[in-house]
Amino acid sequence: MSMYRSTFARPLIAVAMVVASVLCAAAQRPLTPTRVRGTIEAVDGDVLTVKSRSGEDVKLHMIGDVRIVGIIKISLADIKLGSFIGTTTVPGADGRQDAVEVHVFPENMRGTGEGTRPYDLKPNSTMTNATVAEAVAGNDGQTLTIKYKDGEKKVTVGPDTPVVTYVPGEKSDLKAGAKIIAFIKQLPDGSFESNRISVGRDGLTPPM
Repeated sequence: MSMYRSTFARPLIAVAMVVASVLCAAAQRPLTPTRVRGTIEAVDGDVLTVKSRSGEDVKLHMIGDVRIVGIIKISLADIKLGSFIGTTTVPGADGRQDAVEVHVFPENMRGTGEGTRPYDLKPNSTMTNATVAEAVAGNDGQTLTIKYKDGEKKVTVGPDTPVVTYVPGEKSDLKAGAKIIAFIKQLPDGSFESNRISVGRDGLTPPM
């Protein structure tokens, strides 16, 4: 019986070692970027040359039906009960979530990306898209209770937290000096294409 168990166990151990090595390799493989934040340095037809915030030079090919939206600054007072917002948060004191930025979606974008997930703006940051259910004013800004389909979160928005919203954009907004967030896909040849670009208006750097 012990010989049978030993013989049977060897293939299982081998399979387990293969699975472990595959998982290890996947964990070590660099993640493919899904967005580029930076400044447009040049425009050549449908190709943007972008200096990323981390200093890399990136060439982005815009697809034919690329979606372009403008980003403009608004005030904390423009966040209303029932507003559908997105906010990047980081852990704060006493277990609270501090907003790094808030973007208010126009009504035709309600429901976009609803929920909460890890985000790449800052270490330990989270992106949550949800509806404002309650707003309580305080000495250091507002505490928002935001609700999404699987839960809710309390977020502290300080007086200096950037608050922005989306407006229609055009290709003419994509010019040298403009600050953008481009959602990208890496092609087999290593180049990048983009189907959606958010661009700051009037020199604004999109904060999200």
